[in-house]
Amino acid sequence: MSALLKNVTNCIWHAFDSLQNKDVVHKSKLKVLTANIGTLLDLYGVEKGLDHYKSSAELTFEEFKHYLQHEVFSSQPKTTTLQVVREYETKISEVCWLVCRKHHLSRDKPVFDDESVFKLFRIFCLLADLVQDADAADRYVVVLQPSEAGIVAEQLVHCLGLRWDAADWEALGVSIGHFKWPAFLAVLEAKYCCEQLHAAALVEAVDEIYDVFIEDIIKKGYLFKRGYLLPTMREYWCVLQPCALTYYKSSAQKEQCGRIAIDEYCSVEAAAGEGKIQRFQLVTPERTFEFGTQDHKSRLQWVSALKQAAAVSGGAEGYQRRARAGRRGAGARREREARETRARLQHEVRARLAAEAQAQELAELAQQDNKKLEELKTTQTELERLLQEETQAKRDEEIVRALQARVLAEEWERREELERLQEEQNRMLEEERLKRKQFEILQAEKEAQYREAEKRLKELEEEKRRLDQELKAAQQKISKTDHTAKALHVQLRGLKPAVLRSCDRSRRAVSFMPTTKSSSDTLIDVRAIHCKVFDDDDNL
Repeated sequence: MSALLKNVTNCIWHAFDSLQNKDVVHKSKLKVLTANIGTLLDLYGVEKGLDHYKSSAELTFEEFKHYLQHEVFSSQPKTTTLQVVREYETKISEVCWLVCRKHHLSRDKPVFDDESVFKLFRIFCLLADLVQDADAADRYVVVLQPSEAGIVAEQLVHCLGLRWDAADWEALGVSIGHFKWPAFLAVLEAKYCCEQLHAAALVEAVDEIYDVFIEDIIKKGYLFKRGYLLPTMREYWCVLQPCALTYYKSSAQKEQCGRIAIDEYCSVEAAAGEGKIQRFQLVTPERTFEFGTQDHKSRLQWVSALKQAAAVSGGAEGYQRRARAGRRGAGARREREARETRARLQHEVRARLAAEAQAQELAELAQQDNKKLEELKTTQTELERLLQEETQAKRDEEIVRALQARVLAEEWERREELERLQEEQNRMLEEERLKRKQFEILQAEKEAQYREAEKRLKELEEEKRRLDQELKAAQQKISKTDHTAKALHVQLRGLKPAVLRSCDRSRRAVSFMPTTKSSSDTLIDVRAIHCKVFDDDDNL
């Protein structure tokens, strides 16, 4: 956890500075601060070691820092996530601010409220350096470079909607030099903020730069996001950091709806879409997320921001700290190059002076050393030729750069053409999906009709079986009736004439009965058969 101690050293120094008396602090006061820091790190009793650390009752900041490094922060795991480190930084900064806030909040005409001052304090501690005091070699002081202070002031001015004057700030930085915390706060309040500005605007501006420097927020705003289960585009308030994209229901950032982890394996691609929404895709190792914006400019800004977040997602140090280190490295390189340039110019001046002295000597000895003069003329001619060649090389380089610019423009046009072809291909695929869907619907209708026909066929077969059974029953009934008629015919042959006459009357009575399709048809047919039998007997 040496990185954590490095990140919070400036805050601890301000707390130490508010407690010190002649560059030292009594151990009893440091015990309270150490106990609070240990409690935040889930370490208890770490302040007891101060009694046995050093024989003196007071400690300098260097000694107190050494104790914290070896007795407190060394107990923490060496590897931890960036989110945990940020939480520890916030808590330790709050403890240090509680110790030193009385010294930093007391001013004549305050413009920022206490919460905004604390946020500016954290930004100052993030960008400042702990250096040795020029007056005392064993004393340390936290100062902010004018260039770093100018970055904060410029962003604050832009957030307030004011005009930034870089030349004025450069002159101010030259006059002040390195900024200490009271001077930095006084300059912001007196020069760039005034009492006429609305308090809410000041709070919002400070929150904006706090999000940029402390929370490492690269970009935030509204985005449309396609749902995972329902393919609809819903609008969310999105906050982009180097390691994650978090989206909320509103800009208040109270109800978090989701969080997408971003690493170096993520990529951003353009997506084809219909309507006014400009779509793009965030491809992660787990899945692909589709987003959209209202216009093309916003989409380009978000795509660029997401690519930047994926590029700087690695590492256990915050994005702004790495950017600050990069600026320091660039400044060191510029200073080194300036020193080299000055040394080269001095060398050239000395060489020119030497050449002039040599030329003067040669002028005095011109008659005696004509050969050396000719050699100098030849050397001058060669130098002129080399200068012409260098000039021509620079011209060739400019031509090559122009050709490269044209090739890049042509490459961009081809890329746009490929994107247009891709969009057209996606549109054709969508039409093919619609045709396939219509074919599936028609096929489903035909299958339904086929099932209905099969059902109707089964019903007809069932009706046929029922009719066949009824026909068979009718045939059996007719057969039984024929058998009964034959038996009656045999019996009637032996009847007496009186019975025959009675049957004849019955036959005549039956002949007058109407013919119907009722259930008595069988009885009528039997009577007719009986009458026929009697007629046959009479004929015999």
